[in-house]
Amino acid sequence: MKTFELKGTKRTETGKKATRELRKQNIIPCVIYGSERDAEGKVVTTEFQVPFEAVRKLIYTPEIYAVNLDIDGNVCQAVMREIQFHPVKDNVLHIDFYQVAPGQAIHMAVPVKFEGHAEGVRAGGVLFTSVRYLTVKAPLDKIPEKLIIDVTPLTIGKTFLVGDLKFEDLEFVTSANTLVCGVKSTRGSQAQAAAVEETTEEAESAPAE
Repeated sequence: MKTFELKGTKRTETGKKATRELRKQNIIPCVIYGSERDAEGKVVTTEFQVPFEAVRKLIYTPEIYAVNLDIDGNVCQAVMREIQFHPVKDNVLHIDFYQVAPGQAIHMAVPVKFEGHAEGVRAGGVLFTSVRYLTVKAPLDKIPEKLIIDVTPLTIGKTFLVGDLKFEDLEFVTSANTLVCGVKSTRGSQAQAAAVEETTEEAESAPAE
């Protein structure tokens, strides 16, 4: 997986007024948390801020990244967990990051890429896809940038479900019954199949010489 370098500054003021002032300066308030808890069992969080321009490419991309996050010299590895947008203006209001410990398995939505030329398409069918992302569970260093799915074996009427997919070191969180892709018939493919069947029947019924 690609990495994204991001530098932030710890926030000294966290009230609504301070947050509004940050946004006026095009600075995004953020929080990072992980599995660590304090003596009372509460999740340990750190409030920080980043310039919008520093994080723009991380937000507006279909790709996924492991983030090397530097907050005042304290560096950790994280993933972007949630982005809050303004309901009308659509500008970024807040970002949540999740700190990932070495070797820790996390849930992450990974883009799906379909490759190959399905056998069913060669026979006149049409390939359809039902998902753009699938959620997996694995250590961060085992999660790929994309899930490459080879559709070549698909014949007309056949589909791939999540349960049919096998990727080393990955566990799928998305339900095994989720439809991923398939090849459906068309009028042309049905006519072609009927013609082949008719030719076969004629050949079988023809008298032997």
